[in-house]
Order: sequence, then C-alpha cells, then structure tokens
Amino acid sequence: MADVPSQGVQEPFDLIRLSLSERVFVKLRGDRQLTGVLHAYDGHMNLIMSDVEETIMIVEPVEGAPEGEGIVRAVKRNLDMLFVRGDGVILVSPPSRT
Repeated sequence: MADVPSQGVQEPFDLIRLSLSERVFVKLRGDRQLTGVLHAYDGHMNLIMSDVEETIMIVEPVEGAPEGEGIVRAVKRNLDMLFVRGDGVILVSPPSRT
C-alpha cells in the first residue's frame, strides 16, 4: 500500500480502515495477542480476521516466588478464520508503512 498522507488520517478508525486486507497486530485482554489479516470491523471494534496466529502468555508459578511471578510460557496456535469480540480488544496496530 502506498504512503498515506497524515491529512487523510483524522480519526483512529481511519487507520483501521486503511489496514483492511493487511496483516495487523491485535492485543487482547487476558494476555492474548493476535496477528492476522483484517477483513472487517465495526464501531464496537469487533473484528473478522483470517490466517491468524494467536499467542497466549501463561505464567507458571514457581515454588517460593512472590505471587504473580514465575516462568512465562507462550502457547501459539493458528486459525484459518476468527471473529474477535470488540470488548476484549485493547490495541490494534496497523502494518508499518515504510
């Protein structure tokens, strides 16, 4: 996609609109992250994505360690198509436009 002049982006949803059919990064509640191709979105930030890689960060407690500390393990899975409910979305990052 060609460089987008900054005057064309006036609202956050403009960046999302310009990222349709491109690979985006999505951070979700519950220590989950998605990377995939964005196909659709709405005003509630519900997303439809394809070719998705989901990464879940799991903290395994270590005996004797303070609460909330431990070994962090990343579990990954691939999905062909995914509907993401908007109330779980924290951040959507468009592809870099270099």
